[in-house]
Amino acid sequence: MDPRYTGEILKHLEKQNELLSESHSSMTHELHKLQVEEEMLMRKFYELMKAQDLNKKNENNDDIADDKEIDHSNALVRRIGNGVDETGNSTALVCTKSKGQ
Repeated sequence: MDPRYTGEILKHLEKQNELLSESHSSMTHELHKLQVEEEMLMRKFYELMKAQDLNKKNENNDDIADDKEIDHSNALVRRIGNGVDETGNSTALVCTKSKGQ
């Protein structure tokens, strides 16, 4: 390396360092914005899936209520518990024979 060009090389490297630092800062800022956007979208997606799951459970409960009303059925359907346990899962339905059978 020629000592005559040391000053120019130093200037060039300082300029490159400055440009790289600006690029790093810009990319870090963009990454942060994308991470915030991802988190927001994931929360909305979770809310949507939760609402859809509740709608499906309500539809299933309506279907079960419709099944109870069939006249030609010889079985009685009883729900054990309140229909949904503390983890959000449906509880069991038990079929029993009526007293007339």
